[in-house]
Amino acid sequence: MTKVRFLKIDGSLDREVEAPEGALLLDVAQANAQPLEGACEGAMACSTCHVIVAPEDFERLPRASEEEDDLLDLASHVTRTSRLACQIVFGAELDSLTVRMPGGCYNWQDR
Repeated sequence: MTKVRFLKIDGSLDREVEAPEGALLLDVAQANAQPLEGACEGAMACSTCHVIVAPEDFERLPRASEEEDDLLDLASHVTRTSRLACQIVFGAELDSLTVRMPGGCYNWQDR
C-alpha cells in the first residue's frame, strides 16, 4: 500500500489515504472526492487530471512519456513537477506520494 497525501490548492492537507498496488492515482483521487475530472477516463486524451507532485516524490516516479508531456502543455498552472494522475500507477517501490491540486482546478463535486 502507498500512503497518498492530497493537498488543497493552498497546500494544506485535505486528506491522507492508502492506495493499493496497481491502482491509478486518478482512480484513488476520484474515490476520495478530489477535484479531478478525468474526462477521458484515463485514456490520456486530455489534461483534466493534472496534479502537482511534491518535488521529493516527483524524482521517484518514472519519467513522463512524450505524450504525457504534450498533454501537460495544454493544462493550466503547470509546474516542473506536474503529472497526469491517470499515468501514475502505484507500485511496491512507492511507499508514499504527496500531490497538490493545481490552482484553478474545478471541483466537479460542487456542480
